[in-house]
Parts: sequence; C-alpha cells; structure tokens
Amino acid sequence: MIQAVVWDIGNVLVEWRPERLYDALHGEARRRALFAAVDLHGMNDRIDRGAPWRETVEDWASRHPDWAEEIGLWHGRWLDMAGPVIPGSLALLRALQARGVPCYALTNFGRETWEAALPAYPFLATFTHPFVSGRLGVSKPEAAIYEAVERGTGLPPAALLFADDREENVEAARDRGWAAHLFRGPEGLRDRLAAEGLL
Repeated sequence: MIQAVVWDIGNVLVEWRPERLYDALHGEARRRALFAAVDLHGMNDRIDRGAPWRETVEDWASRHPDWAEEIGLWHGRWLDMAGPVIPGSLALLRALQARGVPCYALTNFGRETWEAALPAYPFLATFTHPFVSGRLGVSKPEAAIYEAVERGTGLPPAALLFADDREENVEAARDRGWAAHLFRGPEGLRDRLAAEGLL
C-alpha cells in the first residue's frame, strides 16, 4: 500500500530547459555550438552533487574563455532557466497534501540553487521533507540517494510512489522495490495517483 509520494522537481513540477534561455538570448545556432563545445550539463551535475555554484560556473568559464559570457548565465540568469511551474502537477501536489498524503521531494539540485529557488517557488518549502542531492552529496540514479529517502522517511520501499521524468531514475527506484511512475505529463500522473487510491 502506498503511504507517501516522492516527487522529482525538474520537468515534473517546474520546467527545466536551460536551452530555451540561450535560444532566446543568442539564437538556436549559437546555443547548439555552445552546448557542443562546453559540457554545461556536466557542470550542472557537479553543482547538483554539492559543488559551490558561483565558483563552479566561474571555473568552467575560465576553461572556455570564448564562451565565458554565456557560461556565466548559469549563475546570473539561472532562475530564468528554471521555470515556469507546471500547473497541473502543482495542483496534484496540493490535492495530495490536502488529503494528508505525505509528499517528499527527491531532486538533483545544488545546495545554493535550491535556496535560490525557494523564494521563487514557495511550494518547495511545503514538502514533508526535501531530499536534495547537493545537501546529500549524492545524486540520482545512485542507490545511496534512494537509501537516504528510505532512512529519512522510515517507510519501506513498497510504501513509496516516486514520480520522475527520467527513465534511469525511475528504474533505479523500481530496483529498490519502490512503486514508480515515469512522468510524461500531469494527466498520466493523476491517473496513477487515482489508481493507487491517493486521489
């Protein structure tokens, strides 16, 4: 029986498409050249594992001086990359909370980017507990971050329903015995929550 829902954030509750900002500022062709030349998602992975935000971005910029201005946007304009909210998902979160269903976050997020996001998205502070990779020093889909959720919630794996948009993260949860839902939109998640008797 499902006793709690565990939520990914990026592209489940809040859109995360950094490319969109670069397209708007510099055009698609230059954005493609940037992402081909610089492993920005690799840089972000380091931040998500707890590396300091500004210093990591500045280090990447120093390694790629031809792209330093564009790389700097990952700090200076980060909030413009993280958004907007996905309204249907937020409505589901609030409906579950109104019914008293414990809702946890399990997210690859930097320590400092999480703090930056809280004022912009106040609902992030309403989780029963957020399990944030940057605080834990480990990220999805590594088993240790799922173990941290199990310890922190005190719930057995089969009592947890996890929603994430990345197949490898969903599979890692299933490997531990969690119920899991591959997120492709709020409608599908709503149907899964209803099927589990949560809504």
